[in-house]
Amino acid sequence: MESEAVNLKLYSHWMSSCSFRVRIALNLKGLKYHYVAVTASSKSDPEFLKLNPLALIPVLVDGDFVLAESLAIIMYLDDKYPQYPLLPHDIPKRALNFQVAHIVASSIQPFQNMGFLNNFIEKKVGPHEKLPWAQSVIRKGFTALEKLLKDQAGRYATGDEIFLADLFLAPQLYSAYKRFNISMVVFCVLITP
Repeated sequence: MESEAVNLKLYSHWMSSCSFRVRIALNLKGLKYHYVAVTASSKSDPEFLKLNPLALIPVLVDGDFVLAESLAIIMYLDDKYPQYPLLPHDIPKRALNFQVAHIVASSIQPFQNMGFLNNFIEKKVGPHEKLPWAQSVIRKGFTALEKLLKDQAGRYATGDEIFLADLFLAPQLYSAYKRFNISMVVFCVLITP
């Protein structure tokens, strides 16, 4: 797929699963973009805070237009750059993709956020219980997704094409395995190609 000449800038961090989703979308669509690495300290920089007062990544800049939040960015990219659609035309399958994305974004990903775990959960359960607590919540979310997708999955989460659900699942599966030491063997639907 040939890259389109665009003026995109992505503020991101390589370990951010939310940023990872957007990078997948940009690459599937064959879009060139300028990657701006954001660190914990640069999030409080006044220039970055002008882009996103919440001091969160990812942030996409498209010319003069600035947008934060991975789902909003992905939907913007899908509308503006229609090559490689990220949502199916089938309405129930489209809704299923949104459901999976929302489960990941609201019930799994927040609990894989190290800032949240270190600044909130550790204070509630203690430093030695933080990881087991996070693993339990992540497993619960993956178990729900296994049940939801068991009759829907093909080569990918909702069929034989890569769609929105896959963009949300892939970074979380990677993070669960690499950062949280969760064995993925029990999640056959989620990991089977």
